[in-house]
Amino acid sequence: MHTFVASSSMQLSRPTQCQPLKIVALGDSLVYGFGDPEGGGWVERLRRWWMSPDSAGHIVYNLGVRGDRTQQIAQRLEIEFRHRGELRNRVPDLIILSVGVNDSARLARPDGRNYTDFAVFESEIASLLEQAQQLCPVLFVGMVPVDEAKMPFLDCLYYNHADQYRYKEATRIACSQRRIPYLDIFERWMGRSENWRRKGLSKDGLHPNTQGYQALLEDVMNWEAIATYNSQTIAS
Repeated sequence: MHTFVASSSMQLSRPTQCQPLKIVALGDSLVYGFGDPEGGGWVERLRRWWMSPDSAGHIVYNLGVRGDRTQQIAQRLEIEFRHRGELRNRVPDLIILSVGVNDSARLARPDGRNYTDFAVFESEIASLLEQAQQLCPVLFVGMVPVDEAKMPFLDCLYYNHADQYRYKEATRIACSQRRIPYLDIFERWMGRSENWRRKGLSKDGLHPNTQGYQALLEDVMNWEAIATYNSQTIAS
């Protein structure tokens, strides 16, 4: 079980009785669930799982916005967090982040500039993680590998595995340095067959489909960092 050590800035008010955890998931279309008309994506599927009578009953807010990059997540992080208080003096207990794939895209052509310069991204992801840690414990779910053969996306964005790897590694290292659990979805999916991956992606080659999001949910649910929350509540 992961143990989070809160700094003085993270000593947030708690209710006097046991309560399900409140969790905010911030990110891009992977959090939003685009491409999954049946289940609404992995975050929505997780939310529904925790709504079942025999679950821990955690409350999940899906705060995914399509197209968001790290900079946009950082800009809305704290205000989103502060406005998810259901009870007096309460704020969320956990932040799940998932962002970075849009930063890695190349603009206009396969060898164009990255949407977010890599050095800038390294600085921005570090800042985002530190900002989030000042609010509450943080988990990070990594990006899904694209189908390079389907690029460009929207006739202008070129995603590729080499850039995805660079950006996800920068994120993984930044998380490791800050003791933030990181789920390396890219490596997990790349370790499976190309045919398996293609069956799990939408026609656009970028977003998972219903099958892909179900597989992603299973990866998340089997992750120790999430599994510990399946029976965890908070108390005074």
